[in-house]
Amino acid sequence: MTSRGGDVAIIGGGLIGLSIAFELAERGATVRVFDRGEPGRGASWAGAGMLAPYAERIEDEALLSLCRASLERYPEFAARISDAGGVKVDVALDGIIEAAFDETQFAALAEVAAEGRARGIACELLDRREAILAEPALGRTVTGAILIPGQGYVDNRRLGRALLAAVRARGVTIHAPVADLRVECDERRVLGVRSERGFAPAAVIVNAAGAWAGTIAGIPPHARVAVHPVKGQMLALAAPAGFLHRVTWLPGAYLVPRTDGRLLIGATVEDAGFDERVTAAGVGSLLQAALAGAPSLGAFALTETWAGLRPGSADGRPFIGPAALDGLVHATGHYRNGILLAPETARLVSNLVETGDASELRPWLPLRMPAGTGRTLPA
Repeated sequence: MTSRGGDVAIIGGGLIGLSIAFELAERGATVRVFDRGEPGRGASWAGAGMLAPYAERIEDEALLSLCRASLERYPEFAARISDAGGVKVDVALDGIIEAAFDETQFAALAEVAAEGRARGIACELLDRREAILAEPALGRTVTGAILIPGQGYVDNRRLGRALLAAVRARGVTIHAPVADLRVECDERRVLGVRSERGFAPAAVIVNAAGAWAGTIAGIPPHARVAVHPVKGQMLALAAPAGFLHRVTWLPGAYLVPRTDGRLLIGATVEDAGFDERVTAAGVGSLLQAALAGAPSLGAFALTETWAGLRPGSADGRPFIGPAALDGLVHATGHYRNGILLAPETARLVSNLVETGDASELRPWLPLRMPAGTGRTLPA
């Protein structure tokens, strides 16, 4: 698989699509990005920007290794984007606190810490006093916590703006919004992308359309990808600078500080199809969990609520690699780790497009799970 003789067309202008566009453009490819809305929005805009593979309790060792590799690349990745587009991206990797509020929860965290150390993950167990010193915002009922260094967050909305500036600086053409987008192909391979703006020939098409990746018009059924939307609701409070020192996980919610004074609270996990409404129940459950762990949040103003759709897969693994149609590459299904996996996904897809070698993609190949069958092939 190679882009020689034609452009690379990327469908989807979220963080995954823009990261791939940036990496390919850095390697000299001619790239076009097509998006049905505003690039950098969607699930990329709606997330909290967490870089937290260990807090996510990933049991799949192959997936954890992929997330670890992407986490290690993040500072360099962010620096390259900042340099290219002139929009600075800060990555905070000063650790994540996970708090417990009774002895049962604390015992469970102690087990997590022990299991983490056995897997080579540094975990520090904190008693009640140490937990409050680490995060004074925690309520008086906190029993203890664990601190897992090396994790953190990136401001995903700023990252989206930075990526957009960076890809434009590298000569990537952005087509957005496009209302009538479809892939054109013959029986063997892709030919290009057609929209109301006309036809754009492409030797390679990358499907990075997130939760909508399985619905792209023109892709034949045998080459589609089996993703489904998983809804997540979030909210933001106006908090004093420094109120929270680092990302803090509570039972039922997590808190993510921002340098602009916002404090994010997330996130629900809902099977609601393509429904992106913010609901009273969703906001209520997040507030209840947050206030139980940090009661002082009750004095802060609620400034924003929103929802997004994560692309999920039946086995929890992303789809990264060639489809059953020459020239078509899928890059979706990242579920809760899309922001974290952007650098590594960009590297893997760019290597595939550049060399045609898919050997390092075996655990993530779309063909392991044909669309519509629900069947999972061995990794």
